[in-house]
Amino acid sequence: MRLWHTELIPFIPKSQLLAQWRELNSIFVKEDKHVLINYIYEYPKEDLYIYTQIVLKEMRARNITIRTIDKMDRYFADLHFTENEYYPPYSRHHNDEYLTICYYNLYEKYIRGQKDFTTEQFEALHQYYSIKKGAAF
Repeated sequence: MRLWHTELIPFIPKSQLLAQWRELNSIFVKEDKHVLINYIYEYPKEDLYIYTQIVLKEMRARNITIRTIDKMDRYFADLHFTENEYYPPYSRHHNDEYLTICYYNLYEKYIRGQKDFTTEQFEALHQYYSIKKGAAF
């Protein structure tokens, strides 16, 4: 279980994006605990809402059909806030180090031949990461 770095959501393959939505729904229902996501419970619930909106925006941009948002609506039913007050979510955890961790996780998926991770997609990710990190590969 992983919540991908917010900046990398536009670059993750479709299978990871769909898995991200499944993981979020699992959190909405069971408030899952897992070593890779426990940090979300240190933050206001609003941060998870903002993160969820980032994922949903990307799913819509890729024309991915979302069958239902009932679980999300129930989970966030008690929230009343302005999104700009809480952005960026998970700022202590979705930092440069986590960006690198997620990048290399995606890099491994690419070099291992993940079927829905095209060269074009990886090159866009790599270019973004290289500019962000000022890295020369």
